[in-house]
Amino acid sequence: MSQTERDDLANAALHNGCGCCARAGWSRRTFLAFGASALALGSTMPVIATDRGALIEPSLRLSLASEQDRVVALTLDACSGACDYKILEALIASSVPATLFLTARWIRSNPDGLRIILDHPDLFAIGNHGAQHVAAVLGTSSIFGVRTAGDLEAITSEVLEGADAIKRTTGREPKWYRGATALYSPSAVPLIQSLGFSIAGFSLNADEGASLPASTVTERMKRARHGDVIIAHMNQPHRPSGAGVIAGIRTLLDERVRFTKLENATPVLASLDRRYL
Repeated sequence: MSQTERDDLANAALHNGCGCCARAGWSRRTFLAFGASALALGSTMPVIATDRGALIEPSLRLSLASEQDRVVALTLDACSGACDYKILEALIASSVPATLFLTARWIRSNPDGLRIILDHPDLFAIGNHGAQHVAAVLGTSSIFGVRTAGDLEAITSEVLEGADAIKRTTGREPKWYRGATALYSPSAVPLIQSLGFSIAGFSLNADEGASLPASTVTERMKRARHGDVIIAHMNQPHRPSGAGVIAGIRTLLDERVRFTKLENATPVLASLDRRYL
């Protein structure tokens, strides 16, 4: 990749602060594929070599004893921005459980959405998506247009302040953490784990940061395999991706797929496996 291409990607302005993919024709998968490194570093997570150093993207799948059912975990990120009430309503109408990763920013801006979530504790588990949607990446640059924490102290603040916001507003103590962009500097992973959180990776990216057409999102979700952890977004109600998430949920239900909350897969049952993109 040329320096010009790298600069264009780094400078892409993304989705009102929801930076889980890049514009100008660059998908998250394409970028990571260009940066993929053969360095395993003894890790069970893929290592992505970029001009920012080595970054890792945890790939999480559910380790389920029974092969009788096709079971998946749906996780939805609320980075900043608004609330896609249509997705919440579809989940409630079909009694589909999901794990919702909320930032403190989103909580402050969406009290009505939070109220709906709290009114359905049987369906919705809450995960920690940080305080300000800052990536757990060392250095002073941005990645996918999202500001990086820069150092371990700032990563610690992002994690703990996000957890504190959830505890104060919901009374719940989140056990899972997913950082902005879902990419991490290697030293950030053990730090976050030492703070008492399991890293919420994923195995199926449904919407590339709410950037994909509805039909593409639905088609991706249709491919979900037994044990997949699906990532999508619930903070962009004016984008077509949300309709794709809803259609994907309905399609999986028609195929008798069973949904589970991520909290039902304890760290013992959840495994981090290697996935080079």
